[in-house]
Amino acid sequence: MATIYYTATTLDGFLADEHDNLDWLLKQPQDPDDSDFSYETFIADVGALVMGSTTYRWVVDNHEWPYTLPSWVLSSRPQPPVAGADIRFASGSVADLHPELVAAAGGRNVWVVGGGDLAGQFADAGLLDEIVVSIAPVTLGAGRPLLPRRYDLELLASGRNAGFLCARYRVAGPLPSPPSLA
Repeated sequence: MATIYYTATTLDGFLADEHDNLDWLLKQPQDPDDSDFSYETFIADVGALVMGSTTYRWVVDNHEWPYTLPSWVLSSRPQPPVAGADIRFASGSVADLHPELVAAAGGRNVWVVGGGDLAGQFADAGLLDEIVVSIAPVTLGAGRPLLPRRYDLELLASGRNAGFLCARYRVAGPLPSPPSLA
């Protein structure tokens, strides 16, 4: 069982543009097979998921709720529920929430869906085990960063899914800040 940030990013490291738009991602071809980096392979081992309020609102505003798993949304503001979905709203520390996520996952993985700051909170608490990222052949120049923190990662595997370069990393720990030149 692991807590994994599974996501896609642009080549220049953004999850979405500055308006939280994901059009760049939705136009990318993907192999719908059972390769090591396909969504189908990944989600088969997931027992619970967690996302931030911006990700939740984007999903709710743009799609039918796609998940049947127990899902948590971290938000300090009230969010609209989705009828028939197992969604739990929470606020506060990810460290306090993590045991509940692990219990609900029932021995399977916990998926940190997004965004980058939420994944960073799990990493800061020492609770993010892996990052699995698919890198699209697109640049945005600005937007929501993949992981707005300094972390050392260890490459565990790499591959390809259609036009995406894919990599699985172990989160090794915080990367120290460089010494000041002042």
